[in-house]
Amino acid sequence: MIKTYNGSKLQVTPSHKKAMMRNLTTSLFLHEKITTTLPKAKELVRFAERLITKAKVGDLQAVKAIHAEIANKEVVEKLVKVLGQRYKDRNGGYTQIFRAGQRRGDAASVAIVKLIV
Repeated sequence: MIKTYNGSKLQVTPSHKKAMMRNLTTSLFLHEKITTTLPKAKELVRFAERLITKAKVGDLQAVKAIHAEIANKEVVEKLVKVLGQRYKDRNGGYTQIFRAGQRRGDAASVAIVKLIV
């Protein structure tokens, strides 16, 4: 029997999902490219694009909202000063997902998530 993926739970508790998305997003903004499983990548894109949209505003309220989600000060600063300015003329679609085959150990679908340059 094939188990279907509904795209919302990732089969973890809500607190685990929130922590996982924060960690994946921090890594994505820091390195601008990460490799993860396809379901996590799809959820990551939703989470990251909301933060980039907030960073484009760049006011104090937006910075505080971003800082509530991401604890790393360097990443928040990069998000507001570098990425917010990079995407100021873009109305969404700040990331790309590339399928990268299957993982060797458990045959999970792997994807690469990149920020658009």
